[in-house]
Amino acid sequence: MKDIFGKALLDYQNGNYTEDIITSTSISDEDILPLPYLFRSFSEMPKLEQKALQLAKGYVLDVGCGTGSHSLYLEKKGLHVKAIDISKGAIHVAKQRGVTNAEAIDILDETETFDTILLLMNGTGIFQELIQVSKYLKHLKSLLKPNGQILIDSSDIKYMYEDEDGGFWVDTSAEYYGELDYFISYKGEKETPLKWLYLDFNTLKLACETVGLHCELIKEGEHFDYLARITDLYFTKDISI
Repeated sequence: MKDIFGKALLDYQNGNYTEDIITSTSISDEDILPLPYLFRSFSEMPKLEQKALQLAKGYVLDVGCGTGSHSLYLEKKGLHVKAIDISKGAIHVAKQRGVTNAEAIDILDETETFDTILLLMNGTGIFQELIQVSKYLKHLKSLLKPNGQILIDSSDIKYMYEDEDGGFWVDTSAEYYGELDYFISYKGEKETPLKWLYLDFNTLKLACETVGLHCELIKEGEHFDYLARITDLYFTKDISI
């Protein structure tokens, strides 16, 4: 990985903002990702993100923290936060912005335990492919303290396959329709293509159940997106007793 994302964030943080990030996927054309949006305040965040931050409690792990906007808000609320990202550039920016505990690490290499794990801005993207969802969920489960929670958002992108008559042209014999190749470029430089997963809620819920996790729908957004809360089924049962 060239960490083009991190380079762009560092440019903005250091006052060298001249261009935005260009993104595209295997099923969509190029789109602009404005760098200022990645430095947004709580009031500028989507409702689903705001809801997740309001539900966060205890020791929080902010996965894919980016510039640290979520972590900074939670720290100001008095919560203890660890922010992680695979982008070293993003971690540099998060630290410069004041995030107390930020580390460049893959979620699969994390070993601490937490009361809340945040995976926002299409948190299921880090799973990459449907076949890997169980592996990631099992690991996330191992990082939960008793009565801990995972707050994750995603979108059901089935709407992107809808034709003019309201039907869907998804090839049911092909891979899961939410599996995409994700492309990033910045100042003419292209990042190595990434595998990215958008997961509909029912598929996420079923995957959770197969590894002993309880998944509940917390809030739906305005454009096929949703926020879910995942808890350990064992401790969920204990709470209800």
